[in-house]
Amino acid sequence: MSSHVTRRRLSAGAVAGTAVCLAVAALATLAGHLTPIIGAPVIGLVIGVVIAVIRRPAGAMVAGISFCSHQVLQVAVASLGLQLTLGEAVSSGARSLPVLVGTLAICLVAAGLLGYLLSVRTQLRTLIGVGTAICGASAIAAVTPVIEAAAADVAYAFSTVFLFNAVAVVLFPLIGHLLSMSQNAFGLFAGTAINDTSSVVAAGYVYGPAAGQHAVVVKLTRTLFIIPITLFLALRRSRAGHGGRLPQFTHLVPWFVVAFVAASAVVSIVPPSGSVRSAFSTVALFLVTVALAAIGLSTDVAGLRRTGPRPLLLGAMLWVLVSVSSLALAAVSGIR
Repeated sequence: MSSHVTRRRLSAGAVAGTAVCLAVAALATLAGHLTPIIGAPVIGLVIGVVIAVIRRPAGAMVAGISFCSHQVLQVAVASLGLQLTLGEAVSSGARSLPVLVGTLAICLVAAGLLGYLLSVRTQLRTLIGVGTAICGASAIAAVTPVIEAAAADVAYAFSTVFLFNAVAVVLFPLIGHLLSMSQNAFGLFAGTAINDTSSVVAAGYVYGPAAGQHAVVVKLTRTLFIIPITLFLALRRSRAGHGGRLPQFTHLVPWFVVAFVAASAVVSIVPPSGSVRSAFSTVALFLVTVALAAIGLSTDVAGLRRTGPRPLLLGAMLWVLVSVSSLALAAVSGIR
């Protein structure tokens, strides 16, 4: 009887956590219509952070909030594939490769050098480096078993990467307008210089629908670099005589990347009408807002404080370096 009651309480708590995320997203969507230059996802993130600072949701509610920040976000990203054809996606991804490869190489090399100079532990600087260079939480999660990172280092890396994701969502659209960037140029900028998928989608769609679509394609192309980087780290540790466990291939390629490609293939074969595509975009943007609200509600201020100054400084330096190099490489490539 007691286990049954416990399951009911957990289920009710998860529903309550999901309901809070939906309520925050609904409020943010209304506010976003009044302030389109800021956008609903950013407002949802800010509201969530404010609530977490005042009183962070705990207990069974965490399950519902975690569901929104992970599964709902993945569904949202996959559904964004309905916004463009497979040919458009492949073309956008291919054009972004020089900037992607350049920023990736610069970030990984800098993570090693700057992390050493700042006396940041090897595993921690590796996690922060791949999290900043590739795709935030997903890259950290993939690399963790390979380098056998300590739980404390993983928590530090997540906290550090999260902080600069939150800043980027607010700051990058302002930078884009200040530099009078085109939709494609900003999409490339957001897709290469913002760490986590949720923040890339939020910043891109705040700037404009075309920027959002391009940012998603660039980001998903960037996500695929998890595979060679993880294999390289595993090979290096093996040659050095260390252990390390290589994740399954299905863990290296997130399912929502495959789903995004499948959705693009569908609209390539059966193109939707303008009104249907607009409806898909509206739903996807609301789901992104729900996910950003959940991420805000999950903010662990105490955890950010425990991270300490040196890992945060390393994260800040890498974030700025990747942002500047993205803009510079795009300019050299003639992308405006």
